[in-house]
Amino acid sequence: MVKISAPSSTGGIIRYFDEYKSKVEISPGKVLFITLILIIVIISLHVFNPFGF
Repeated sequence: MVKISAPSSTGGIIRYFDEYKSKVEISPGKVLFITLILIIVIISLHVFNPFGF
């Protein structure tokens, strides 16, 4: 009699957040600051409209 086993429940699944560590990390405060600056630049371009669009 040959015993057949089922595959493991985690077979083939890789948790990438455990495997990869980025060399570039940006703090949440810096991301918020950059986002706010971009919003201000976009709004000011719409308000002052230097290109005549």
